[in-house]
Amino acid sequence: MNEFVEPLGPRILIRKDEGRQQTKGGIVLPDKAEIPTITGRVVEVSAEVENDDEFPVRKYDKVLFHPKNAIPVDLESDNVLFVVPMDDVVAVFRRSPRRDENFDEDEQEGEFDDLGEFSDYDDSGE
Repeated sequence: MNEFVEPLGPRILIRKDEGRQQTKGGIVLPDKAEIPTITGRVVEVSAEVENDDEFPVRKYDKVLFHPKNAIPVDLESDNVLFVVPMDDVVAVFRRSPRRDENFDEDEQEGEFDDLGEFSDYDDSGE
């Protein structure tokens, strides 16, 4: 029988990314100086989060979260699963900016075409 965790309320289940043991410059850090990692992948979302458009987080998203209220889940031996309240999720990593569905490039192109009356304006002070 496989066990799984289903978060309730406005919460998500996150698999925390591994802590860095080396800086981007290549300096190896001692175990005591490990930089705390607060990014991870969303493993599961509660029904409340899934059905609410106010929460832009979906399963498999990479997120940045505040670990203070994260509740560790003792389901895996290395304990990298955390139930995190949506209030503690501070960012979602996206590959490209979200486009506004109401944005129409064709309408925007002609938006400033009627500014011809201002083309004769000279602000040189003469």
